[in-house]
Amino acid sequence: MSLSPHRPICVIASTLFFCLLAACATHPAQSPAPSDNTAQTAPNNWFADVRSMADAQDNTGRRAHLRQRLERAGMTVVVQTFGSNKQQGENFIAEVGGPTNAPLLLLGAHSDRVDAGRGATDNASGSATVLALAERFKRRPLAHHRVKVAFWDLEEHGLLGAADYVDRNSEKPALYINFDVFGWGDSLWMMSRDTEHPLVVASRDAARAQGIQISAGEQYPPTDHLAFLKAGWPAVYYSLVGADEIPDILRVFKGEQPERMPKVMAVIHSDRDTLAEIDPAAAAKGVDAVEAAIRAWDAQAK
Repeated sequence: MSLSPHRPICVIASTLFFCLLAACATHPAQSPAPSDNTAQTAPNNWFADVRSMADAQDNTGRRAHLRQRLERAGMTVVVQTFGSNKQQGENFIAEVGGPTNAPLLLLGAHSDRVDAGRGATDNASGSATVLALAERFKRRPLAHHRVKVAFWDLEEHGLLGAADYVDRNSEKPALYINFDVFGWGDSLWMMSRDTEHPLVVASRDAARAQGIQISAGEQYPPTDHLAFLKAGWPAVYYSLVGADEIPDILRVFKGEQPERMPKVMAVIHSDRDTLAEIDPAAAAKGVDAVEAAIRAWDAQAK
């Protein structure tokens, strides 16, 4: 999740978010961290991917893990290098599968982290979710969409990787789905300009089946889906957080001081962003719900 106002598409929201983050620092955080034994109930691959990325020494190491995992799953990785503001970045793109001439469904997450903490929540959790979905759609492809996955670089410097992809690629996806901050909580938080979009409706049903909540709307901290929306490309965004966090996060975006500091604000871009905050069992429900929702949405596209 980006808090850096390096591009116009995120300058107002990110600046406000950062200021309120500092202002709330004295308040207790909501949604306490799970106990250490939570990891034992998790899907092994998902948590192993989060751990490997969090343990990596730098962003190059995080990308190396992603490439290895994709290639091990039988996917060829295309590396798209880019440079902006004297910074060099690398996006990873991989074809997953599906009908050859079908519309494109693009799933993505940013792989980079800031220096503080280990970037487990922001955004190894989102990257691991995309990997999990890629493996599932590789084993059992969608019927009506061709799937690609993307891992963006330099999101933390102003969504640069996603913006570069939009600038250089002419194939407009039927939908781009972004994942950022997917490490704990009892609620899918979905950014969609259309709260009755077929994928939102399918997500409500899928979340209910998993025994978790869902909140859908337009407001959310700036991340890579904004680069797609700015270009007029359809995009939605999933996060997994505590339902109790959402009202206070929305208060931040109204310029108000929340009564309590939402956990997401206490964790990301801080030394707390480690494996200790991750709840793999909660993430497992979130990943299952998203997969079911995407399959239901795809089935309607006959």
